[in-house]
Amino acid sequence: MLRSNCCISIRPYTAKQPSFLRAKHSISSSLSSGRITLHGGGSAAVSPSRLRDLVFVVNPQGANGRTAKEWKKLLPYLRTRLGKDCNVSVYLTVCYALVACVCVCGYYCLLTPPQIKEYLTSGPSHAIDITREAIRDGADAVIAVGGDGTLHEVVNGFFWEGKPVSNLNGQASHSAALGLIPLGTGSDFVRTFGWDNDPCEAVERIARGIRSRIDVGVIDHKGSDLHYFINVADVHLSAKAGFYASKYKKFGSLCYVIGALQAFMGHHNRDMRIKVNGGEWEIYPQVTALCVGNAKYFGGGMKITPNAVPGNGNLEVVVLQDFKWYDFILKLHKLYNGTHLSVNNVSSRSVQSIEIEEVSESGSIYVQSDGEHLGFLPRKFQVLPGAIDMIIS
Repeated sequence: MLRSNCCISIRPYTAKQPSFLRAKHSISSSLSSGRITLHGGGSAAVSPSRLRDLVFVVNPQGANGRTAKEWKKLLPYLRTRLGKDCNVSVYLTVCYALVACVCVCGYYCLLTPPQIKEYLTSGPSHAIDITREAIRDGADAVIAVGGDGTLHEVVNGFFWEGKPVSNLNGQASHSAALGLIPLGTGSDFVRTFGWDNDPCEAVERIARGIRSRIDVGVIDHKGSDLHYFINVADVHLSAKAGFYASKYKKFGSLCYVIGALQAFMGHHNRDMRIKVNGGEWEIYPQVTALCVGNAKYFGGGMKITPNAVPGNGNLEVVVLQDFKWYDFILKLHKLYNGTHLSVNNVSSRSVQSIEIEEVSESGSIYVQSDGEHLGFLPRKFQVLPGAIDMIIS
């Protein structure tokens, strides 16, 4: 067993229960810039008698292997920036943190250099299990290193059987934070906050450790486990395009274009019925795509739900109806700059929950969240206000 004098015992990772003070912030949106800003003074603080325990979840296969290369380049800076406030033994060179690199694609788990160990993982969802274990063991923060897919799995790891993992052990004083170092193909979530896609800047945010409560979306399907999303969930054409795009990640951002072209083949608009906030069913004819946004961007930079704010207790629902293939070509620039809400056959509304069914019940309408394929309609989407602490600045 590796040991350090940072109050960390590694199994591959185990940490003492944390005690710290957190600043409370509210989030507001500047719709013109798409940037999320914080209001409220102070900063998150850690008791001087203890060091923060951070767990980094890394997908080395992300961005067609680029994530692994960028992570190796980042490690020296991360050790330097996070190491200066920690007295660490020779076996653990990253300061105030234990770093666990978890391969989402199922190959290995690494401890940060110079000490490297390998562990077999059980499959693509192993990052969810690692996150849950880290939170139960008292980690102060779990940091997703990669793109929106890695972030998506880490967010789902914050929950277990419909409850936050932090509440399961009865330690109400402990709340693990979510962090993010963007090193993936899309990294759409960071755009909502106006962050640069810069890993060194992300390390600075983690070092400062200022937190804010953000909302999380939850998707319910009868007979299935609850599923959580932090960015955008969507239905029909866009979800189908995302499903195909995932097969072409080796082409980088071009995968979204290829996925969209393939999704258009044989596409038909469908009639749907929706129920908002538990009200009456409404018929929406000829739906092309329906997007439920906790944040603003998806699909490699489309500002699809421009009024979404991941901290206002609502989800934004945008519905595109009766679109033809040439409509996307002519109006693509509006989808990217967020001005498509002024287009005919595009509607938007703010909701706390929405149920969606296909009128004909063909069972072929795709559903995805944060770029991950979830199956087909029907589904219910709702918001969990302030569900997660996130390192935001």
